[in-house]
Amino acid sequence: MSILAEILTDMQKYTFKDCTIVKLKKIFHIAQVDSLVSLQDWLSISYLPTDLEKIIIETYQANLLENVDAWNEQELALNFIGPIIALAGFGREKYFNAFSERMLEATFGEISLSGKVDGLIAAGKEEPENPFFCLQEYKRETDPDGDPKAQVLAAMLVAQKLNDNQEPIYGAYIKGRNWFFLTLQEKSYSISPQFDATQNDVFDIFRLLVGLKLMIEKKF
Repeated sequence: MSILAEILTDMQKYTFKDCTIVKLKKIFHIAQVDSLVSLQDWLSISYLPTDLEKIIIETYQANLLENVDAWNEQELALNFIGPIIALAGFGREKYFNAFSERMLEATFGEISLSGKVDGLIAAGKEEPENPFFCLQEYKRETDPDGDPKAQVLAAMLVAQKLNDNQEPIYGAYIKGRNWFFLTLQEKSYSISPQFDATQNDVFDIFRLLVGLKLMIEKKF
């Protein structure tokens, strides 16, 4: 057996779906904190939608109100999450884009962590390069396929490793109508209160997506 084969055999391999918060804390020594400056700065960004954006958001919201309890995960993504992200303008940027169902993978010593991310904002137009934002969505509060909070944190850990810098990684996980935003910096992460997309919170959700785009624009 070659040295490379021996290394691969000895490596502990985890997928995002394997991950729980307890496992991530044990393996990667991350800890949740009440507040991070990166999250507070994100949550405090100001943006008022245009009249046209408000009409479009309310149209998507009406569709969500009518169907959120019936939609499966793919239908939720197709009919609400994707359109709201597109409306925020990520696809019109020159140096970064919104991607879906893309694979992320990194090694941490003898540990390999990998999986597909439901949503990803990253540098690059055709292929994701440096990831800035990871998203996981779930139809139900609990799901047999895993914990969305743990899975998005796992993806954010991989993004952090791939970027290899001190910049925060941004993320969100969605449980039906409820959105949660979070940031990861070094070994600490912080999570926002929930934002209910069937209520007036939908405008805060859009504000935070536009705010994320503006923060990424500054990097270029």
